[in-house]
Amino acid sequence: MLERPTQSKETTRKSRAPADFQEHLANLEAAGLLVRIDREVNKDTELHPLVRWQFQGGLDEDQRRAFLFTNVVGADGRRFDMPVAVGALSASARIYALGMGCAVDDIGRAWTEAIGHPVPPVTAASPPCQEVVIAGDDLRGPGSGLARLPVPVSTPGFDAAPYLTATLCVTRDPDTGVRNMGTYRAQLKATDRLGVRMASRIGGAGGYLHWQKYRVRKEPMPCAIVVGCAPVVAFTGPQKLAIDCDEMGVAGALAGYPIRTAKAVTVDLEVPADAEIVIEGLIDPEVLEPEGPFGESHGHVALEDFNMSMQVTAITHRRAPVFVSIISQVTPSESSVIKRVAYEPMFLVHLRDALSVKGIRKVVLHEPLSNIRPVIFLQFARGTPQSEVWRGLNGASVLKADCGKIVIAVSEDVDPRNADAVFWSLAYRAHMGDDVHVVPHRSGGHGPKTGRRSGDSTLLIDATLKAPMPPLALPARPYMERARAMWEELGLPPLRPQPPWHGYSLGEWDEAWERFAVRAVAGCWEENGVETFARRRGGLQPETPVREAEGK
Repeated sequence: MLERPTQSKETTRKSRAPADFQEHLANLEAAGLLVRIDREVNKDTELHPLVRWQFQGGLDEDQRRAFLFTNVVGADGRRFDMPVAVGALSASARIYALGMGCAVDDIGRAWTEAIGHPVPPVTAASPPCQEVVIAGDDLRGPGSGLARLPVPVSTPGFDAAPYLTATLCVTRDPDTGVRNMGTYRAQLKATDRLGVRMASRIGGAGGYLHWQKYRVRKEPMPCAIVVGCAPVVAFTGPQKLAIDCDEMGVAGALAGYPIRTAKAVTVDLEVPADAEIVIEGLIDPEVLEPEGPFGESHGHVALEDFNMSMQVTAITHRRAPVFVSIISQVTPSESSVIKRVAYEPMFLVHLRDALSVKGIRKVVLHEPLSNIRPVIFLQFARGTPQSEVWRGLNGASVLKADCGKIVIAVSEDVDPRNADAVFWSLAYRAHMGDDVHVVPHRSGGHGPKTGRRSGDSTLLIDATLKAPMPPLALPARPYMERARAMWEELGLPPLRPQPPWHGYSLGEWDEAWERFAVRAVAGCWEENGVETFARRRGGLQPETPVREAEGK
């Protein structure tokens, strides 16, 4: 049974964004986007694989749902009284948008405005996230501490342990006091110990940069791992905001009201007061522990690395919390959607507004298998100058260090979400001697740490339409639409058309050929034969284009 939270008098709702995770679940259920699973499900062997099928089973994104498991058991036979939610943050763009309190098309604009106009948080008394406090000896012993939480195994058959995945890890810069909230994986090691991986990528994740400062000080780093909170708060972690940006203020701007925070019980940090679960602890500044293997979002299993060791000092939660997990690993996945829906408008704004690239229409981060980061497709208006196309290609490849290893530009008649259409454009519109540039000296980026680990390069391809071409050889739109109606009347299998599904002009098409086509569908093809008979001539090689011979 889900409890709807009571709204505090300390805040006034200014948008439809849910105030906490359980309100979000209620909204999902009301919208028909939540599936309740009441049968017994094993969190270690069945839970993630079941939800995974909606990503690997050929369903359209709009068919994906959030899942709420109410009868969860472990491989050891233990029963958990805490339900588990998976897919509830970003199984689809629609689910993500419901958590934002806006339409899908407004997600990018909402982020841009929120980053520019943060709303500082407010302090809450008697926070719901601390209705139950587990500390001291209650953290240790069989079935205690972390073992009380129904943490799923994400990649059964490969992962070394259950992992916290839908995390918001709160740390603070010991010099400036600036807070950071990042999404980092955390491996269960003991009932009171976690292995935490805070990425040491280019520039370093915010939590990793904070840890480096604590390492110099030789002081343990306080950390609070939030599991389950208002989506606008949870979304700030994977958004990878600037290191000196207070994500809590951005979350408040997204919500339209200040986020309620509370002082953690055992560490000097502030956490979302309306969170489901908070795991508090201290991260060792020097000693690292092997962490992994774990199925990572780049689509390979991350093998063992030495990563941070966190001693848990307290677990706090609501009286009736919901445990939240996300589907990651091979994309499409929940973790790729949560980035894609925010990154794509961010890239478009950067190219269109910051760089003033003319003709840019759309930015698509390729999702299936490639994890959105390496492959980017740019769509340009027909007739865009090549200088603008190349400015866009270069701009997209350098906006984020781990995005844009391969960037391909196409014209607006090509749907950049259809990889087959992009390959068609590559095959017929890109001259591999003139339209391909390889830029050296790129970081290896986000990927498996195996094999060669030297630097990488960037591939930029202009596959736009550079001159008029003959029409796409499919029946024109009116005939395909009429045939589709007939198909449906006949009760044939449901169609899932992907552009291009009808023919259209690409510029090289004149009035005579249009006249021929009109006559053909009217059954007057013999009139075309009469007309071409009068144009016969000798002294030509077969397959000589008429436009050359007649000077058209």
